[in-house]
Amino acid sequence: MRTVGLRTVEFCALVLVIVLAFVWLVACSKAPTSQVTTAQPTATKTLDNLQTAFNGESNAKARYLAFAEKAEAEGYGKVASLFRAASRAEDIHANNHAEVIRKLGANPYADVKTPEVKSTAENLQTAIKGESYERDAMYPEFLKQAREDGNKDAFRTFNLAKEAEAEHAKLYTEASNNLAAWKTTAQPFYVCPSCGYTTATLNFDKCPVDFTPRDKFIAVS
Repeated sequence: MRTVGLRTVEFCALVLVIVLAFVWLVACSKAPTSQVTTAQPTATKTLDNLQTAFNGESNAKARYLAFAEKAEAEGYGKVASLFRAASRAEDIHANNHAEVIRKLGANPYADVKTPEVKSTAENLQTAIKGESYERDAMYPEFLKQAREDGNKDAFRTFNLAKEAEAEHAKLYTEASNNLAAWKTTAQPFYVCPSCGYTTATLNFDKCPVDFTPRDKFIAVS
């Protein structure tokens, strides 16, 4: 009788194990599986500012190329060279901004408008106004926001562009104040390939903004 009772207990225990295993398997089959999700853009004010800056630099690139053609047609070869060099610098800024935008999981977008081209004298005033705004208002505001967001990459690309735009404003002002003297053949300007700093003379060993070696500068005329 004891043997029969023991076998009955063992049988019941075995059945219980089987039932528990079955319940566990059913529960596992109903558990949600992990899914691969596409990275979403980091929604920050700095990302919006990067997009704004990318759009602005992209339009400036197109605008200065159009201004260069007008200056060339009016015989201001040196002014045309400056506009072309500045256009190359704006392209560098746009590419720097785009790189950070992509790091944040978004795609850079620009709505490039057809530039309004007037006389070279007027175009220079337009350029001075645009560069001064970026130097004094836009980029300082963007730098402040990037610092608040803790985005070092955005802070760097904004700062590099701001420093280059300040130099552009100086060069445009010099051309505007001495326009008759700038009515010459094309003359080279030099552009830093990493920050867009633009100069008429390579009187330094390294870029004053980001320390790129002088021999890396791009000659634009």
